[in-house]
Amino acid sequence: MEEVRIDKYLWSIRVFKTRSEATVACNGGKVRLNGSDVKPSKAVKPGDVIVVRKGAVTYTYKVLALIDKRQGPKLVPEYVENQTPQSELDKLRAPVETFFLKRDRGTGRPTKKDRRQMDNLWESLEYSDDE
Repeated sequence: MEEVRIDKYLWSIRVFKTRSEATVACNGGKVRLNGSDVKPSKAVKPGDVIVVRKGAVTYTYKVLALIDKRQGPKLVPEYVENQTPQSELDKLRAPVETFFLKRDRGTGRPTKKDRRQMDNLWESLEYSDDE
């Protein structure tokens, strides 16, 4: 095996659950190969560096060997080396800040005045985070 499509490779090493997800990610500009955006049909070779953006985290992988069949999780390290920096992995554990406004039950939808008050509160919170 000399080369494998990048979408098939990403599916094989379990980066994506389905090959269609890998194809959509490639078409959406979320996958880079050796620093440039790729189409799903781009061939991968040993030594290539793949960067995948999933959510807030950017994963980096180095291709060690080629594979076109999906592998079990224990076998994946034989084919790819995960070079994702720890700072990116820490984003997975970052607390998700949520903000809830308490409204009395049964009061219905917010009025225009209520909505303006909520918007002003959100703006004040955004400006306090920037400082």
